[in-house]
Amino acid sequence: MGKNIGIFFLAFAIAFGAGYLFFKPSVNQDQTATEQPTQPTEPTKEQAGTDTANSSEGEILVTRGCISCHAVSALGLEGANTGPDLSQSYVNVPDKHGVSIEEFLINPTTAVMSSVLGGNPLTDEEREAVLEALRLASEK
Repeated sequence: MGKNIGIFFLAFAIAFGAGYLFFKPSVNQDQTATEQPTQPTEPTKEQAGTDTANSSEGEILVTRGCISCHAVSALGLEGANTGPDLSQSYVNVPDKHGVSIEEFLINPTTAVMSSVLGGNPLTDEEREAVLEALRLASEK
């Protein structure tokens, strides 16, 4: 038992040291210290309008944590890739799950979504906001 622990720590030290040497930053410390921080640029009116529109359209999806598993690329929401992109879910859910998207949000037909929404169901207002956001995403 003690021999195995010793082998474990030796292997850990070798792997840690090799990882440090392999991923060691190659930037010179003096060069980093003399670099001036860049000033953030002001977004153009078009960028600001797009960002505002995207954030308000998909705000409920951010608030409810949908993007922790899903992206909604049509709304510019970069989410995780655990679940599918929801951009066309408003159109695709009935064919894929056999129920309307509103029914799916009330009683999900998948085990994963049942576990997600089962313990913290959407209120009527939240469900309407999600439906509106997904409808807008499907139209883009």
